[in-house]
Amino acid sequence: MTTVHTLASGSSGNAMLLTCGQTRLLVDAGISCRRITASLRTLELSPEDLDAVLITHAHTDHIAGLQTLLKHITCPVLATEQTCRQLDYRIAGFFGRLLPVELCACTQIGEVRITPFPISHDIAGACGFRFDTEHGSVGLLTDTGYVTEDAARILPGVDLAVLEANYDEESLCSGSYPYYLKQRILGCEGHLRNEDAARFAVTLAESGTSEILLVHLSQENNTPVMAQNAVALALSAAGLSPAISVAPRDHISPPHHVTRRGVCRK
Repeated sequence: MTTVHTLASGSSGNAMLLTCGQTRLLVDAGISCRRITASLRTLELSPEDLDAVLITHAHTDHIAGLQTLLKHITCPVLATEQTCRQLDYRIAGFFGRLLPVELCACTQIGEVRITPFPISHDIAGACGFRFDTEHGSVGLLTDTGYVTEDAARILPGVDLAVLEANYDEESLCSGSYPYYLKQRILGCEGHLRNEDAARFAVTLAESGTSEILLVHLSQENNTPVMAQNAVALALSAAGLSPAISVAPRDHISPPHHVTRRGVCRK
């Protein structure tokens, strides 16, 4: 069985666990080591059970707990070469622990084949991931200003899509954020708005995605209802009906089981 749990999802911290058989992968460590450990304990696991930690990029909300976590794990930390250089510079204790991965090339960890791909964010080396297992496939696309060509090429066909729906544009533009921050979020190296997530969700569902998990919602410029409604409306208009849910912001999610189901139509 292949299962995904988000441990946290949002601007204050992100982490996700993917398990396949005896292979356990932690994707991002943007919450404290204490919270990561507590979430793993809920699943009857510990940090020592991890086979690898994957980092999408080196912003604080994706690596905040990594330095302390390194004291409790022996597994490698995988990231793009640019992200590896940033981590090596910023965090002590990485000697011999970093494993650079090549973009758009496959790396095998246990029972999971991992394919990183470039995204568009305001930090060098940022990436998303596709995970392929014998039970099905998972795609993770978050922290990107738009759906990149590589994401649009690599992700179609995944069974479970973990997809950013960061902000509602009207809420952002009329909100209290300073102008420079609004421009950063709205820009091509910012975050994915609900409508862009909805359009890509249709593309994914047409290619066989049977479940879409919306993640990294802004606490100030979005709500779970707005994000889910935007995506559901686009899917309904296209005659598609995959399962849709929103990841909890600050606690572990229910399990998302990855299975091959094919196109879900109304």
